[in-house]
Amino acid sequence: MSGVNFNAIILAGGRSSRLGGTPKALLSDGSKTLLASTIKAVSDARHTIVVGPADLPVSENVLLTREDPPFSGPAAALAAGASRLASLGSPAEWTVILSVDMPYISTALTALVEATTDAAPDVLGFMGETEGIRQPLVGIYRTSQLVQALSSDMTDCSVRFALRPLSPAIVQLPAGSTDDVDTWESARATGFDRQL
Repeated sequence: MSGVNFNAIILAGGRSSRLGGTPKALLSDGSKTLLASTIKAVSDARHTIVVGPADLPVSENVLLTREDPPFSGPAAALAAGASRLASLGSPAEWTVILSVDMPYISTALTALVEATTDAAPDVLGFMGETEGIRQPLVGIYRTSQLVQALSSDMTDCSVRFALRPLSPAIVQLPAGSTDDVDTWESARATGFDRQL
């Protein structure tokens, strides 16, 4: 993917309240789960961190962590992922952040990673935008600045607030690439409507 080295943080631990508590990460289309699909989309990442329950099925090259306390919001989850990433040796210069509930994210990821190839040194990150809607959980940021921005307590903070210090530039993403699964209706529409 454009030869850009990147890490990935995947948020996979929300309450899924509009799905009656069924974990989004484990919804399947019959051949793969949303989690497996998202991990595959970032298969070129140097380090992949999944933030979610300890029993999520991931391969040995994917690291699991959890925000403390659990369910303290996506910004807290993102901070937990960034903290785990900072503890590793030699993280890549850029880090992708994604929510686990977007089955068509691979085309968006290509656009995000390609945006970094010509990034000026003062550009600290990029946030995706699809059809006029900004997507705070679809972005790519310089790793060191992301870790720094998320180093304080992010409990119950919004992701937009957490990322504001990075002043992300906007990247236009392909239509439909960030369609998400957060109701049973959207689960059926994407085919990810089976429980693992």
